[in-house]
Amino acid sequence: MSIKKLVEGNKHFLEDKFKKYEHRYIDLVENGQHPKALFIGCSDSRVVPNLITDTKPGDLFVARNIGNIVPPYKEDGTSGNSIAAAVEYAVFILGVSEIIVCGHSHCGAIAGLYQTEKLETQGLHHVKNWLKHGQEAKNYVEAHIGANETEQNKLIMTEKISVIFQLKNLLTYPTIREKVEEGSLNLRGWYYIMESGEIEYYNEEKKEFVKMIKDQE
Repeated sequence: MSIKKLVEGNKHFLEDKFKKYEHRYIDLVENGQHPKALFIGCSDSRVVPNLITDTKPGDLFVARNIGNIVPPYKEDGTSGNSIAAAVEYAVFILGVSEIIVCGHSHCGAIAGLYQTEKLETQGLHHVKNWLKHGQEAKNYVEAHIGANETEQNKLIMTEKISVIFQLKNLLTYPTIREKVEEGSLNLRGWYYIMESGEIEYYNEEKKEFVKMIKDQE
């Protein structure tokens, strides 16, 4: 995509979508943002949070990174972890009541967990170091997956299991755990299927991912 295309896109935004939401934008400027949910998603260009949830400006506070990863809590706060900062800001400044961790199909970061040597030879040192936070999910899958499972199914399983481990990591933050236990904050695990547009959510009781729309019909 060229810069010219992006400029044309902004022109279209001003003529169409901005006019549609102009009063909302003015309200958001004058009265501030009050999103109800923090959406932690992958940086993958094919996964667009507001698009797949059909939400309006101001509805979601969004934090994205490679692999929708949430590093565990570090007590001294010196990790430079942008996700920790986003969680802190969303919960304590914006007062969100929902945190959604959304993984997705065909995730390059998850595939990268199984290709660390390749990442090294490509010079992707920061990517390799970042993906260390996803190693626990990979280890779990390798310990539980059948010997005859296909590579595709292994990756899908890892994509989903990783979401569960990110929710677990969120609970290492003492104040987050406290708010979850008191019922003022909900943690939700989602899995977006690119080829169908569907979202599955992690059902704690069933211990599996369930199609969101079908389950609510």
